[in-house]
Amino acid sequence: MKYSFLVTVVFALGAALFGQKNSNEMEKEVMKVEEEFGEAMIKNDADRIGTLLADDWIIIDPDGAIMDKARFLSAIRSGALAHEAMDSQEVRVRIYGTTAIVTALTSSKAKYMGQEFSTRERATDVFVKRDDRWQCVTTQLTTFTKK
Repeated sequence: MKYSFLVTVVFALGAALFGQKNSNEMEKEVMKVEEEFGEAMIKNDADRIGTLLADDWIIIDPDGAIMDKARFLSAIRSGALAHEAMDSQEVRVRIYGTTAIVTALTSSKAKYMGQEFSTRERATDVFVKRDDRWQCVTTQLTTFTKK
């Protein structure tokens, strides 16, 4: 019993001494990025959105089509895609070292090519921590049809 307590203390001190953050702190960091992304989407701020996405980021839409970062940001910059509202519920963050997975039920109201639309989707974002900052590398959207 004494041995396991000592091992626990040594690991806890080691993490503190080497600056490793606990899972709770990392979850908060990732949630902050998620919130910033939502705010930037509503403001249609392509430059800010671009800083939150990895260069190799892709989004997979509910139909299975894939769009890369450059095309996505271009649609926002041109005004072809503009969000008026975006709200996430049932947000869940899971941390695996320098990788985080965020799932949420997201409702949005937007326009694409002048056509208004509303969605309710289960979104999954995968984040990787690089150079001491979290960036989204993949987004997967699934239409939520459950009442």
